[in-house]
Amino acid sequence: MRGRLLLIIMVLVGLLAAGLGIPLALSNAQADQSRMFTDRLTDTVYYASLAERALVDDDPTGLADELKRYDSVYGVAVTVLGRDGKQVASSRDPAPTLDADGRNRVALALANRRSDPYDLRFPWDTRPLVLAEPVLVDSEVRGATVTVSPTDDLRAGEIKVWSLVAAAGLLALALAVLVALPIVRWILRPVRRLDEGTGRVAAAVLAGANAEPVADGTGPPELRQLSESFDRMAETVTQAYSAQRTFVADASHQLRNPLTALRLRLSNLDGHVDPSGTEDQVAALEEAERLSTLLDGLLALARAERTNPLVTVDVDAGVADRIEAWRPLAEHTGLRLERTGTPALRALGPAGVIETVLDAVLDNAVKFSPPGTTIDVDTRAGDGHVEVAVRDHGPGMAPDELERATHRFWRSPEQSNVEGSGLGLAIAARTTEVAGGELRLELPESGGLRVVARLRAADGDADRDGVAWEQTAGRARKSVPGH
Repeated sequence: MRGRLLLIIMVLVGLLAAGLGIPLALSNAQADQSRMFTDRLTDTVYYASLAERALVDDDPTGLADELKRYDSVYGVAVTVLGRDGKQVASSRDPAPTLDADGRNRVALALANRRSDPYDLRFPWDTRPLVLAEPVLVDSEVRGATVTVSPTDDLRAGEIKVWSLVAAAGLLALALAVLVALPIVRWILRPVRRLDEGTGRVAAAVLAGANAEPVADGTGPPELRQLSESFDRMAETVTQAYSAQRTFVADASHQLRNPLTALRLRLSNLDGHVDPSGTEDQVAALEEAERLSTLLDGLLALARAERTNPLVTVDVDAGVADRIEAWRPLAEHTGLRLERTGTPALRALGPAGVIETVLDAVLDNAVKFSPPGTTIDVDTRAGDGHVEVAVRDHGPGMAPDELERATHRFWRSPEQSNVEGSGLGLAIAARTTEVAGGELRLELPESGGLRVVARLRAADGDADRDGVAWEQTAGRARKSVPGH
């Protein structure tokens, strides 16, 4: 932003310098050219009057000597032509060759017309100044006098003026930059602090801490007021978010004890309920169990949304721990858990990030995988990141459901009869996002679902594996970042 503002100031100053300097230079050039034209016109008329006697007496000897003396002093070639356009006398031998414009001026002079002033000529125009005046004897045209003046001195003067104008413009730009720099810094300091403060507010909100104030009392009054308003907004957002998260955690925690007591009381009613009410008792127990699962998910989600310091986590240790923890349940349901990919990887994230993500993802994989299939847990590294992927061979989901799958409490209509709270993938996505990564859902060509948690690699593990991120078993047809 500072560069753009400086550029705008430089453009404005440049336009101002050009608006003042260019007309001044053009006016000076026009004045110099008019002065030179007038001087040469006077001399041309003078020698046209001298040529009258020479043409009447048919004796150009004295006239030629006069023309040569003038040429030697001023460097201006003078030629007298007869009525037929042939040379009568000249200060140079041979006389200068005229271009088309010069020949046209001679033709006009022989037709008893004077030379018109030149249009404005610029320094790169090297043509000489040609003037032709008729020689009149008793109002009859007897010939023409032609002067050919070099324009080197005129062009040198114009170049000097244009150079001074350009130098003045550059000096004005330099002074404008020197003056504008502190002003731009003063104006943009609140803007820069606002930009930096946005990131700090987001981090503070996630961490449940107070954001560092943005306003420091500097800058224009309007921006100071904006900074103060931003600080008030950040404080309000932080408090509201903290209150919301605290409420969810407290409510979930406080509901545990009465819910546990309710489940015990319902269980203790076994054998004491009228046979007609047994079905209702079983349904109540199932609802209590579902509510307990939901509370566990809410507590896990509240923990996932709290930002903790990033540390180096051992991916292998986390993956091995969760595979061993879930293996008994997987084998009980006829599933196999397999580990593939690159070993000995390290990633950056809050402590326990691998375990939290895998618990949520493996829970889904075990629920939806048919017996006799395999659940693969794969780890890869490359491009500065570490990926932990869980691939199942269950029913998967429709492509248009991938984006909504990480929303809280969302469940596929086709899987509504499966137990769960709809918070598993939301917890995994939020945990990965807080760690600075992303969660992707992919649909392999051979069916099932592949959930990929992508985390930043710790130093030294960024380029350990050049293997493509996709499984060789199938190419993902669609991937959507976690929300």
